[in-house]
Amino acid sequence: MNKSILVLGTRGIPDLLGGVESHCQSLYPLLVDKYGLDITVTARKPYVSYSESVYQGVKLKALPTLKNKSLEAPVHSLLAALYAVKSKADIVHVHAIGPGLVTPLLRLFGKKVVFTHHSQNYDHQKWGKLAKFILRLGEKFAMTFATEVIVISDFMQDLMKEKYGRDNCHLIFNGVNPPQLPEQNKVAEYLSKYGLQSKDYVVAVGRFSQEKGLDVLLEAYKRSGINKKLVLVGDNDHPTDYSESLKESARNTKGVVLTGFLSGDELQSIFSQADTFVLPSFSEGLPIALLEAMSFSLPVIVSDISANKAVHLPDSCYFPTGDSQRLAKMLREKVGQAPVSYDEYLKRYDWDLIAQQTYDVYLLAAGEK
Repeated sequence: MNKSILVLGTRGIPDLLGGVESHCQSLYPLLVDKYGLDITVTARKPYVSYSESVYQGVKLKALPTLKNKSLEAPVHSLLAALYAVKSKADIVHVHAIGPGLVTPLLRLFGKKVVFTHHSQNYDHQKWGKLAKFILRLGEKFAMTFATEVIVISDFMQDLMKEKYGRDNCHLIFNGVNPPQLPEQNKVAEYLSKYGLQSKDYVVAVGRFSQEKGLDVLLEAYKRSGINKKLVLVGDNDHPTDYSESLKESARNTKGVVLTGFLSGDELQSIFSQADTFVLPSFSEGLPIALLEAMSFSLPVIVSDISANKAVHLPDSCYFPTGDSQRLAKMLREKVGQAPVSYDEYLKRYDWDLIAQQTYDVYLLAAGEK
């Protein structure tokens, strides 16, 4: 396929925190390497240091936007859509429902649009009524006008068929890379930086926003009385009352360690030496952090939302969403357990397979399959 592809809907790559960002960073270099595609990923200038760059064969183009939680995605998506028209991209791959708003515009200019639905972001508590309306509209526009639609979980595939009658969505899971640890002395250095020792802590990774449920985990940790530290990896792009309150509460709780955003070797090191992983979210797409924790064979405790249940872990891994008392009980039961093999679960989250499936969707969108 001799087509140029432009990607919009991500803050940028490489090494930015976020599910969509991790997804793009893993997927597009593979598509360039395996299939020789000409791919440009648009990034948001406030988050990256480059104007133009290349990452493992993927062209990167930073475009301006407003660093405002409600406006930055729509403004950037509009500019990226206009850039796609100007640059004569053949296929535009749109990620997430907020950027989905520009799908009709792209179709109007004759572009083939592949849309990946990652999450029902309008379920996040951080959004007000207007923002939720816009996100729902973005979902509707994308589902109605996109040439091809990709969903990342079977429950989302069923939901989109029910809501929009779109029964031709392509189910392509998120993926996880095999663990790639730095040398042991570097691992020890990273642990020492945060006052940690191997297997002496429970870890959670995520943005400090309400839908991630980290306040529930913090309350459960206080209740549990476990003799382990709690490491919260993450922060928020824009300070909010919630994120500031969460950090203040964490600083005032003995045993809690705040690392801020982590990526690369440092994040891998923290994952590799943890005792247990917890994902207390109220809303997810298909959580890459959970898949990463599973790749390190960590015992996991996750909320029982549909996205987490779609991973089909044993029932003993799930707790009722928002129930800090039940989560505290599970912390007491799970910490100190032996590593768990998830090899059978992880087979379908292979990036080489995901790249092949995505390439097939591009062929369909281009009319070549």
